[in-house]
Amino acid sequence: MPEPTRRLAVVGGLGVLPSVRLSLPSRRLLAFLAVAGPEASRGVVAGRLWADIPETQARANLRRAIWQSPGGWVVADGDELRLDAEVDLTRLHEVACAAIEGAPLTMDEIDLLSRDLLPGWHEEWAIPAQEAFHLLRVQALEAACVTMTQQRMHALATQAGTAALAADPLRESAAYALILAHLQEGNRHAAAVRFRAFARTLEEELGVAPDPRLARAVNSAVAVRSL
Repeated sequence: MPEPTRRLAVVGGLGVLPSVRLSLPSRRLLAFLAVAGPEASRGVVAGRLWADIPETQARANLRRAIWQSPGGWVVADGDELRLDAEVDLTRLHEVACAAIEGAPLTMDEIDLLSRDLLPGWHEEWAIPAQEAFHLLRVQALEAACVTMTQQRMHALATQAGTAALAADPLRESAAYALILAHLQEGNRHAAAVRFRAFARTLEEELGVAPDPRLARAVNSAVAVRSL
């Protein structure tokens, strides 16, 4: 019988399927290969994961991590290491790029793009990838909100917009997209409440007011004197 497909999740937290117990060194090795790989030389992996110790000791730590990893997950070919597993980050990157180019999102995709890469990990090698994925997912959620508003997929549009704004509460373009989605759906009260909350956040955090165009759009739709 063929071996079951190995799957490694790094979005929303580190997880493996089939479920296996991982030591801390093997967790770090699998996560690194999932984010920076799936292939890398031993020298690169050792240098990135144990950057603050001598190379000889770093390579010894790497050998220990490989030995502690579950069988078949990390394939060694001479000096090269390869992760033999499907990684959720690969698919979500494709989904996000498609959304930025105008594709709608499903509810499951919105949920997955509402999560950060390896949350709680503060290792130096992980931070640039975390920041890049965070920006990508916010851009994708916002773009999908706009796309699905235009396609009258109002429920999904507001879900995507809400997720985008939750990820970046000061992102004015995300607030604009979400509020317009509420207005297009006919939910003037929801648009007004969201506008007030966003205006308050901008004032408290940056000391500025929202874009006047957004205020005019809400005022015109809701027909109130003051928000």
